[in-house]
Amino acid sequence: MKHLTINCLFFAFLIAVGCKKNPGVGGNGELSGKVIVRKYNATFTTFLGSYPSADHYVYIKYGEHDGYDNRIKTDYNGNYRFQFLYPGKYELFTYSLDSTGKSLSGIVPVKTDVTLKRNQKLVLSEMQIHE
Repeated sequence: MKHLTINCLFFAFLIAVGCKKNPGVGGNGELSGKVIVRKYNATFTTFLGSYPSADHYVYIKYGEHDGYDNRIKTDYNGNYRFQFLYPGKYELFTYSLDSTGKSLSGIVPVKTDVTLKRNQKLVLSEMQIHE
């Protein structure tokens, strides 16, 4: 009976250790923030003003692989929120017009890397884009 109890405890320990969750959906963490447009004239020489970017996609990448795992549109105030995340490394990004003129496509990513801890709810700094 004693060996059975020890074996059961050891088996439960192995299951718990082997169940480490990778970054992604299923936890209690949350990442949120805001996208702000910095509006310039067509040649990016005169700043015209700034405002929240409504209905703009923000993408999230779980861990270190290629591509994105989920995306969400900002609300009318430029806010976004990714909920129910496990602890781990995340990359959030969106796209902006290239104010430098160096990108052939005219579009560049705006990225934020973050490490989320267990049950953490982080409000990230504003992502500033050009339109």
